[in-house]
Amino acid sequence: MPHSPESPEPRGPSQRPGPQGRPGVPRRSVVAALAGLGAAGALGACGPARPRTRAGESLRARFHMTPPSGWLCDGQRPVVLNGATRLYYLHARTNAGPGGWDVCTTEDLVSFSGHRVAIPMQDGVPVWTGSAVVDEENTAGFGAGALVVLATRPTGGEARHQEQYLYWSRDGESFTARPDPVIANPDADGAVTPEQIGNAEWFRDPKVVRDPERSQWVCVIGRRKYLSVYVSGDLLEWSWASNFDYLVDGAADLGGMECPDLFRITADDGGEHWVIAASMDGSASGLPMTYAYWVGRWDGARFTAHDPAPQWLDWGWDWYSAVTWPSAQDPERVRCAIGWMNNWKYAARDAPTDATDGYNGQMSVVRRIRLAHRPDGRYSLLSEPVPALRDALGEPRTLKRQEVSGRWEAPIDPAARRVRLRIEVDMQSVEVFVDDGGAVLSQQVYFEAGDALVRLYAHGGCAVFSNAAFRPARA
Repeated sequence: MPHSPESPEPRGPSQRPGPQGRPGVPRRSVVAALAGLGAAGALGACGPARPRTRAGESLRARFHMTPPSGWLCDGQRPVVLNGATRLYYLHARTNAGPGGWDVCTTEDLVSFSGHRVAIPMQDGVPVWTGSAVVDEENTAGFGAGALVVLATRPTGGEARHQEQYLYWSRDGESFTARPDPVIANPDADGAVTPEQIGNAEWFRDPKVVRDPERSQWVCVIGRRKYLSVYVSGDLLEWSWASNFDYLVDGAADLGGMECPDLFRITADDGGEHWVIAASMDGSASGLPMTYAYWVGRWDGARFTAHDPAPQWLDWGWDWYSAVTWPSAQDPERVRCAIGWMNNWKYAARDAPTDATDGYNGQMSVVRRIRLAHRPDGRYSLLSEPVPALRDALGEPRTLKRQEVSGRWEAPIDPAARRVRLRIEVDMQSVEVFVDDGGAVLSQQVYFEAGDALVRLYAHGGCAVFSNAAFRPARA
């Protein structure tokens, strides 16, 4: 959803925050830090950025999805319709301004094309984050295989009336809207105290999934301190089932829950589990502001976590409002994921690409997600870039052995003496995958005119980089 967790309203240019500090992680860690195409900016200055490139030089990302122009925000879970994988995303003309859904298509999950408007603003009221599903069984009555979307809109433009609206389409490009919300805000009219009003103004980002065992649809909605779960047989009539509250047993307060996720996945040991997740702000507790998740079970009405403490799929600052979907090759065991490479603590600022290329915002590379049974007994999500990304890059070139020191960090196994790093450096971003993807760090970066190097850093001692190679981006 295109607004800050601290404020339910979109930030306009007059509300841009200043530079933000970045807390350290109080654990033994490996620094997964690179300054993308120049070390001076190292992992993203948070304040307003000024382009210092040669006149006419493009800063557009080489292998990340970017909009043709304007402001890109939350990605919406991709769907396959009529043989094409479609990625919908929030798009506006101005930074952090109101807008609607645009769509693009991809054949390899690396290159995206055909950008166009899908669900526009209506009467000046924006369309915010939601999710699309293919109704194969025609449960909603729009025809077998119709694409059905639930998305948040602030009814009448009022923040406390965030409600879930339905759109449907046969071709995935032109949509028909139902005029009234299909899931009304239960707290909008009765909110009186500041706490009640704050909760009413946080009823957003419906994530709809199919529960095949019970032949029902499940919708998870982000709330101020919890997730609300609704169920339906036809995508039209919904009933509240339960809430998922992570604030138990003295858990750290991670703020509101945005862009929730819910899915079933088979682990590497053959066990079947459910995962519930949301984008959350753990920075006050020294934790990420990215995708937090819990592994547990789903009984048709309620999700129960195996462990009340969340795990994190990324330890950087720029992997927010992430979405996952089943992979085409192994949908039961492998999922794909993509995230918005930005952070609401500084997202509304001007970026260098505003001036050089007329757009602001990009998505991360698409990852493959799998669930692993770890030595400590936990089940954790591991992630790595999709294999097709290697095909989009040039031939590998070897590097000499390097000893380095000094930056930003992500936790790893404290007993580890060796780790394997895979580092994706684009024009405006760095993504670091450690070993099997158990720790990942995603950051924006900016470089200066004349920068042509990538530098490695270590923290709290010396690190040796050996057996290293790099693949340049193709023209």
